[in-house]
Amino acid sequence: MNTMAVTLLPLSPLVSATPTFITPTNQNDPKTTSKDPSPTGSFQNCKSIKELKQVQSLFTKKGLTHSPSTVSKLIAACAQMGTLDSLDYAQKAFKLYREDEGSIGSLFMYNSLIRGYSSAGFGDAAILLYIEMVIAGIVPDKFTFPFVLSACAKIVGFCEGIQVHGVVVKMGLEEDVFIGNSLIHLYAECGKMEYARKVFDGMLERNVVSWTSLICGYARRDCPEDAVSLFFEMVETGITPNSITMVCVISACAKLKDLELGEKVSAYVGEEGVKCNTLMVNALVDMYMKCGAIGSAKRLFDECVDRNLVLCNTIMSNYVRQGLVRDALAVFGEMLQQGPRPDRVTILSAISACAQLGDLLFGKQCHGYVLRNGLESWDNISNAMIDMYMKCAKQEMAQRVFNCMSKKTLVSWNSLIAGLIGNDNVESAWEIFNEMPENDLVSWNTMVNALVQESMFEEAIELFREMQNEGIKADRVTMVGVASACGYLGALDLAKWILTYIEKNNIHCDMRLGTALVDMFARCGDTQSAIQIFNKMAKRDVSAWTAAIGAMAMEGNGERAVELFNEMLRQGVKPDEVVFVALLTACSRCRFVDQGWHLFRSMKEIHGIYPQIVHYGCMVDLLGRAGLLEEAIDLIKSMPMEPNDVIWGSVLAACRTHKNVKLAAHAAERITQLAPDRTGIHVLLSNIYASAGKWNEVAKVRLQLKEKGIHKVPGSSSMQVNGIIHEFTSGDESHPEKAHIAMMLQEINCRLKDAGHVPDLTNVMLDVDEHEKEYLLSQHSEKLAIAFGLISTGHGTPIRVVKNLRICADCHSFSKFVSRVYEREIIVRDNSRFHFFRQGNCSCCDYW
Repeated sequence: MNTMAVTLLPLSPLVSATPTFITPTNQNDPKTTSKDPSPTGSFQNCKSIKELKQVQSLFTKKGLTHSPSTVSKLIAACAQMGTLDSLDYAQKAFKLYREDEGSIGSLFMYNSLIRGYSSAGFGDAAILLYIEMVIAGIVPDKFTFPFVLSACAKIVGFCEGIQVHGVVVKMGLEEDVFIGNSLIHLYAECGKMEYARKVFDGMLERNVVSWTSLICGYARRDCPEDAVSLFFEMVETGITPNSITMVCVISACAKLKDLELGEKVSAYVGEEGVKCNTLMVNALVDMYMKCGAIGSAKRLFDECVDRNLVLCNTIMSNYVRQGLVRDALAVFGEMLQQGPRPDRVTILSAISACAQLGDLLFGKQCHGYVLRNGLESWDNISNAMIDMYMKCAKQEMAQRVFNCMSKKTLVSWNSLIAGLIGNDNVESAWEIFNEMPENDLVSWNTMVNALVQESMFEEAIELFREMQNEGIKADRVTMVGVASACGYLGALDLAKWILTYIEKNNIHCDMRLGTALVDMFARCGDTQSAIQIFNKMAKRDVSAWTAAIGAMAMEGNGERAVELFNEMLRQGVKPDEVVFVALLTACSRCRFVDQGWHLFRSMKEIHGIYPQIVHYGCMVDLLGRAGLLEEAIDLIKSMPMEPNDVIWGSVLAACRTHKNVKLAAHAAERITQLAPDRTGIHVLLSNIYASAGKWNEVAKVRLQLKEKGIHKVPGSSSMQVNGIIHEFTSGDESHPEKAHIAMMLQEINCRLKDAGHVPDLTNVMLDVDEHEKEYLLSQHSEKLAIAFGLISTGHGTPIRVVKNLRICADCHSFSKFVSRVYEREIIVRDNSRFHFFRQGNCSCCDYW
């Protein structure tokens, strides 16, 4: 037996040595080529260890136990059997042979063992045998390397594989087609497609396995376009694909969701002599489902006479993914009656289907099947049951499943939290979140977005800050929730910080996050930044366009809102119901009556969208604001649905603007019938009576409020200066800067009086003298906030105020004059809209 020198390499703990000099094995070595006579029994015909031992006993009787040929055949037979017991038996036989004969073994014996362990999936053991062989001085041959490379692929051992590749090159075996195929497979399994392609391109000879290995690698590594392209290149070179090739390339088409391409590829089945088997049917069904050709997939499934478990699981999981849950459960029912027997993948789809349907009865039956078949130990099954019970509003059952889990994963905790949130039990979800042994990004995102949905915006921002302190890096989902919370708070400084955070942390701004940022800046009153972000978006769906149109509506720029809508149509984006709400709102705030009617009618006539109650509400608001109260009432009478309290609220607000006391009383009565808990309606009606000087009616309404225990919400305004939020309430004197604010207000009133400002005393809803009315007007919260803004910010800095109620006419006039006299931009966000005051004008054109 020839020996060789060995150099130890530190690259991997598994591959500690590779040869630096290799001499060819002497193929005439009698130890490996002797042909000893064999008894009647044959190792090759053995199907179990018991049979092997029986045949070996025959060899022992004939004195051939230690024959190299006998031991080689025994090891080969054990390796072919491929069980752990057979491989252990082969190792023992090999060890005894070496000890008894004082031999190092033969290349054939090592190759057989390496093949057996590699084929059985024991890659580490196969690689260790290869190392042992090399150290013993036995030179590997071209039959050794495919098995060793396969073992490296099994354990995804890139470092080990690349060292073996080096030995192949040193031995000059890189042109061997079988070794080349094994190298392609290895690199593909390790995700190193560039290495796989380099080996493929360097092959002088390629067979169908060479092409298929690379095609499958591309398909599995999210390079479906390359897989399909290579397939057509293969066919053009005259190589006939096999069934594995077809399965891989069809799977690539499924990933691309390209039905036309998938059908073009499928046409090669039969035409090229490729027989359609169950694996191919499975791939075709999956491809048709993912491409939306549900009918073709179902027909192919129904026509398949030898359905196996994999095929049934494929169509069930796709049915669930497509929302066709009843079809999924129908397949499940057939499996229970006719077979094949469902496994954990099947039951997972069945439970998910029950969750989507909210079918508690069937869900419990699935739970029973899980318990009877011992499947509850699989955490994904338990997680699915938690989700199912939560969606069926059975929180206690979900909690019971969770408590019975021996191994609670992060997914389990997150499923429980998400389920509680879905059942409007945020408080319990919060408790579970705090009990978690560890939180991942999904946990934080779930809670942040839950707080946003519950309108707990400040809490959501605070939780985000805590998340940062914990060192958890936010992603797109996090920032969508945070941006939404910031938008509702109207905190512009925070909005700017959020955008900077996204840019600094390289968080990919996809369509959803971009839309959230547009909406955030719009709600914070910075429409310029909102439109800048919108213009930078690479892709824009109808939601993104709606956010931009909504930004223009908030600014009172109805003309630009309509321009954006027309541009959206030109780009082929189909409008939905929501975008028309934003459009009609923009028209309402700008008194675009004709344009509003045109858009409203075009919904059904042009776009096939039937107006909902919210669209009628926008039109009533538009007509009311324009003073067309009779037209508004006619529209309400023509509605195909009953008007709600919001629509009558729009009528009542219009009555206040246009001083229609009679209609206001009627509207208030209807609102009281529809929504008796809406206290603001009584306050508004009281104010309408007060504006008309009907103090007896004011007294009656306020007496009703008192009897019901309803109190008017005091007006309050807030503004942020140097990161600190300052709040002001009408008539409040608790602010630490109250003295300076009072002095500033006095100065403002004097300068505004000189500029021609006259207080609108009709906005005081109390029967007091004019001097008292002037004082009460001067103490409105937005005036206090503006005065504080003037003394606490530098010249030229915009003053931003958030008001909890609708800004009154006097404060509106006051803000216009301040913007001109003090040359300051003032942005007031009331409970209805934004008001941008610049040089004595407001963006609402005095119509709000």
